[in-house]
Amino acid sequence: MATLTEWIEGARPRTLPNAVAPVVAGIGAATALDAFSWWRSLLALGVSLALIIGVNYANDYSDGIRGTDTERVGPLRLVGSGTAKPKAVLAAALTSLALAGVLGLVLVAASGYWWLLAVGAACLLGAWFYTGGRRPYGYHGFGEVAVFVFFGLAAVLGTVYIQAGRISWEALACAVAIGCFSTAVLTANNLRDIPTDVTSGKRTLAVRLGDEGTRRFYLVLVAVPFVLSFALGLAVDPRLVIGVLAGALLIRPVRAIRSGATGPGLIPALKDTGLAMLAWAVLTALALVLL
Repeated sequence: MATLTEWIEGARPRTLPNAVAPVVAGIGAATALDAFSWWRSLLALGVSLALIIGVNYANDYSDGIRGTDTERVGPLRLVGSGTAKPKAVLAAALTSLALAGVLGLVLVAASGYWWLLAVGAACLLGAWFYTGGRRPYGYHGFGEVAVFVFFGLAAVLGTVYIQAGRISWEALACAVAIGCFSTAVLTANNLRDIPTDVTSGKRTLAVRLGDEGTRRFYLVLVAVPFVLSFALGLAVDPRLVIGVLAGALLIRPVRAIRSGATGPGLIPALKDTGLAMLAWAVLTALALVLL
């Protein structure tokens, strides 16, 4: 039976910035529209956290029962390692996703924007079918697209819309930036896993692009948010350039990617990229609050 520490590790806490950063950026954009609501922001954060934990457990379960987690380089996988029974991990995944659904329903009911239920349903389906079902899209190179859409566009713009009832150019820029950061985290993860994914038959985007192509793709993704910081600074307010300070946290991961690091050498890149995303979101949100 898995211990509490192992369950926490199985939830992959290093991915939590992917859930927190879009809400933080969305709060900043909503505040700039004079529409900040603390309780709606808190509900949005609950949805985002429950969703990503659900995705992680669902991924653990689906990969584990397929046997694609037998050889792991990264963090503990509960099913693949035999630490927890598949049914227990499945229950944890469904419980987390159900919580995300309930919190999302409360948020939609409170805001009155019922059409957002369709967005929520798409997020839940995307979470499950990433590695679940007969033809998981994550196995066919579409995981990065889903992360960009769900943890970038949907998360940031949804946080803004349920508070302001509209979006802004600043909100869209934040959504694209966070989407690129989140996609970069997954890209670093899949770059690390190319050898084992090839063996297990997973055709992730990293497998399709190859080692060198994936490294170039990562560098483009992490550059986009800083280009947007300068664009916002020029078009809206110079204070929005402050987001570029988050680049200091990317020195180590960029060095690892460019130097050809592989396997365990890429694990810190995931954490540092996530932290850079969170720092960018916090700095940009603060600047938006001061507009």
